[in-house]
Amino acid sequence: MNRITLVGAGFAALTAVQKLRAADPAAEITLVAPAPEFTYLPGTIWIPSGLRRPEDLRIDLGNFFRRMRVNFHQGSASGIEAGGRTLLTDRGAIENDGLIICSGGRFIKKLPGIEHAITPCEGIPAAIEIRDRLRALPGGTIAVGFAGNPKEPSAMRGGPMFEFLFGIDRQLRREGRRERFKLVFFSPAAQPGQRLGPKAVRGLLREMKKRGIDTHLGHKMKQFTDRQVITEGGAFDADLILFMPGMTGNQWFDNTDLPRSPGGLIQADAQCRVIGMERVYVAGDSGSYPGPEWMPKQAHMADLQAEAAAANLLTELKGGQPARTFKVELFCIVDSQTSGSLVARTPNFNITLPQLRAFHWLKRLFEWWYLRQYR
Repeated sequence: MNRITLVGAGFAALTAVQKLRAADPAAEITLVAPAPEFTYLPGTIWIPSGLRRPEDLRIDLGNFFRRMRVNFHQGSASGIEAGGRTLLTDRGAIENDGLIICSGGRFIKKLPGIEHAITPCEGIPAAIEIRDRLRALPGGTIAVGFAGNPKEPSAMRGGPMFEFLFGIDRQLRREGRRERFKLVFFSPAAQPGQRLGPKAVRGLLREMKKRGIDTHLGHKMKQFTDRQVITEGGAFDADLILFMPGMTGNQWFDNTDLPRSPGGLIQADAQCRVIGMERVYVAGDSGSYPGPEWMPKQAHMADLQAEAAAANLLTELKGGQPARTFKVELFCIVDSQTSGSLVARTPNFNITLPQLRAFHWLKRLFEWWYLRQYR
């Protein structure tokens, strides 16, 4: 019986559980996470408007774990020993025959004054704070922006910020108070959203102009205050700041000998195998993988990497040579509460479709379809 340990309870970890169980009914699977629940982060864009409640996006994994026969270990990873054969946690050590790390990434919070900005992708509490702050604001300036990890071009998550920006614009219009607010989109990149493709960037900037959203682009960030966004190209006032910094590796990686990329993520090969380690894999935001710079840090990519990691680990456990790779592709709907724009990119093509009401409903349908497997 193979003993397989997974770290995390996000997209990559849960997809890996399903693939492992389907391929090896006898495996002993242990999953380590702080709580037996899954948060559907893409849906948090709808919390400020009330389209989603927090409880809609928190899924109790008890039923899923029972169906998949998963041993849940409540705790947080703190290190590894014996070349990965022992995972250390704050609630004891777990021995394994194979390890898949899916513990996500960590946002870089080094910018002075960043405590004055809300980081939306930190989860449901951040979305609730945005909702409450919006309700309390009688008017003013709302600044929305993102930056990357200069040492790891792929370690960024900018897409949701466009959704929060357009969603807030639409919400304020529906509430009849858009004229009381100034919206500003900012980024150190002169052409933000390049990973979506050149056509998408042009479309996003056109949409901002159409909606009367100001831009402050191409200037390195310096700091935030409780009332200002300050860049090397000048400063502007803001009553509410939403900012997504670049990403790096989890802090617990520092207590290990896991190989790290220049940006602090776990260095992996094209098979999601951690470089230089046996039967240790990584999937999702925790890893740095070979591929194009536009490779996204998004749920779909995490699922694809988890499928490859699970298949290759089982192959290695059987004494074979891991050979499965993952597709690099970006598929997303940039939503704005009542409509959305579809963006797709692979090594062979890149398309951007205009804002349509149907895409908003398609995004909602996909959420329902995806979450039903874990309920």
